[in-house]
Amino acid sequence: MNMYLLLYSGGGMPETEEETNAMTNAWGAWLAAIGDALVDGNPFTPNAKTLSPDGAVSDGPVGPIVSGYSLIKAESMDEAVEMAKDCPAKQSGASISIFEVM
Repeated sequence: MNMYLLLYSGGGMPETEEETNAMTNAWGAWLAAIGDALVDGNPFTPNAKTLSPDGAVSDGPVGPIVSGYSLIKAESMDEAVEMAKDCPAKQSGASISIFEVM
């Protein structure tokens, strides 16, 4: 088994209680579907700093806001992509980058 990082960029938070409930249910269904493949995961706040190679610190991230991550186990990149296709992060408008972890 290999490890893959699903990195969620962009997207937004639900605005109504109904949208919140729907999103919570979608995440619950997705997590149940991938089961033991999930190793870890959490959302991020927009609070970020960038540390450049020369040591300078600035407010904000490098590139677009990253809204969260999931660390999963899969047999291959293709399998990780298939798992990511049903991830509810996309429902909030987020894009998903998938990285193999060494």
